[in-house]
Amino acid sequence: MKSTGVIRRIDELGRIVIPKEIRKNLNIREGENLEIIIDNENIILTKHSPLVTIESIINKLTDNLSEVITDTILITDREKVVSSTNNEYLNNNIESFTCFIDNREQYISKELDSFKINDSDIKGYFTIVPIITFSDCYGLIIIINPNNKIKENELLAKLTAKIISNKIDITW
Repeated sequence: MKSTGVIRRIDELGRIVIPKEIRKNLNIREGENLEIIIDNENIILTKHSPLVTIESIINKLTDNLSEVITDTILITDREKVVSSTNNEYLNNNIESFTCFIDNREQYISKELDSFKINDSDIKGYFTIVPIITFSDCYGLIIIINPNNKIKENELLAKLTAKIISNKIDITW
C-alpha cells in the first residue's frame, strides 16, 4: 500500500472527507458508492460496481449475444469495459464515453463515427444505451457495427440494458 501522507480527523458523526486530489486521481465522483473492507486493523475503501457483483451473469449474457450478432458488444461500468465479445477491450478505460453515463443519454450514430478506448481509435456505427436502475446510471451497453444495421442494434442494446438493470434491482 502507498501512503498519501494525508491525515483527516473524524467528525462528530463519524465522517471523514476524502481529499479532492485523491478523489480526482481515483476518479471518484459525487454520489458514487464505496465499499468498506476491513483487513486486520486497516480500513480499505474501494469503488463499488454492482456490475462486477453480477459479472458472471453479464459474461453469460455477452456470450449469448455473440451467438446472435457478429458486432462487437461492450458492457461497461462507469469506468471500464467489464464484458466484451472482443477480449481486446476487456478492462479498458472508457473515458470518451463517460458523457453518456453522466447525462444518462442514448446515442445512435447516423454515420461512421470514432471513439477512443484507452489509446485506440475505434471506428464504426455506434449504438450506446445506458444501464439505469434506481435512477442511477451504472454503465453502458455499446454495440459497434462496421456496417449500418443500427435499428436492430438499438433494440438489442435496450433489451440488454433492461436485463442487467433488472438483475441489479434483484441483487440489491
